[in-house]
Amino acid sequence: MALKQTPLNTAHRAMGAKMVDFGGWDMPVNYGSQIEEHHQVRRDCGMFDVSHMRVVDMRGVGVRTFLRTILANNVNKLQVSGKALYSTMLRPDGGVIDDLIVYFMDEEWFRLVVNAGTADKDLVWMREQAAVHAPQITITDQPDLAMVAIQGPNARQKLWQALPGSEELTRNLAPFNAVVMGGMFIARTGYTGEDGFEVMLPAKAVEFFWVNLANAGVKPIGLGARDTLRLEAGMNLYGQDMDESVNPLESGLAWTVDLVHPRDFIGKAALLANPPSRQLVGLILQERGVLRGHQIVHTALGTGEITSGTFSPTLEKSIALARVPVGVQIGDTVQVAIRDKMLNAQVVKYPFARNGKAVAHA
Repeated sequence: MALKQTPLNTAHRAMGAKMVDFGGWDMPVNYGSQIEEHHQVRRDCGMFDVSHMRVVDMRGVGVRTFLRTILANNVNKLQVSGKALYSTMLRPDGGVIDDLIVYFMDEEWFRLVVNAGTADKDLVWMREQAAVHAPQITITDQPDLAMVAIQGPNARQKLWQALPGSEELTRNLAPFNAVVMGGMFIARTGYTGEDGFEVMLPAKAVEFFWVNLANAGVKPIGLGARDTLRLEAGMNLYGQDMDESVNPLESGLAWTVDLVHPRDFIGKAALLANPPSRQLVGLILQERGVLRGHQIVHTALGTGEITSGTFSPTLEKSIALARVPVGVQIGDTVQVAIRDKMLNAQVVKYPFARNGKAVAHA
């Protein structure tokens, strides 16, 4: 089966990208040095093609009530147009169907951005639930929208330079808020731990926008650096740090779950009935080596497993997220089985890096 392509496929190849199969998509893993691309985002600004992500619009009377039912986080927190909320969407047993961002535009329009690899099953699930709870609303995916992320300390100035008229609309835009600019949707969000924007726009216009950004000095960044950046920022990746077999309370995502208010939501009863026995923690390797997913973590309270691991260009050490028994404490030393050796790692509070600097600490 042929790989799916984003509207920027030709542009990536023209910029010398190394292309790889990423969940059925033909995507750039790097344009040269992955470590240089990582530092580019931490120190200046870079752009990512995230057009494989899926934009889903929900419209109609009662959308808010429906989202209160299917999302673990509480959309009643969204009261100002453009405000965004990060949430998980759960199965009745508490497993994570997907993690997503939802934007409140008005009482009859909420916009969701879901993961590429889960988009089809997400849509099936949402439509099944809407048929039961809110048959009057419409759920429409937007395959004709592309998405570009511009991330880094200089992202705002570079976007303003590349997109005339955007400065007036976004100068006072707070993080986790969005604004509509003609046919474009500009959100001050990202997946790197840096300031920046995620811009949704018609696919037919995205190559022109991409070239304008490049002419403004924004370097293209591949999936390799995107992964090291998000891991340094302590951000979960669906399919590695959580999935349908794990609940959000065991994935470091308790902050995305509203168990305080009496509102019911799909999966709530399972979360309340099954207190977590595992937790997600950060690890920094104390010896030479590289932490990788699925390596076994040995603690005084039993074994755990690394969910995501890499070499951190910012810390110049190997870091990981690991699911370990509840009771393991920040500052503890644990052992990780790497090949035929047991290497020491320290349990730390993540994120590991943010706004260009190392911040992880025991």
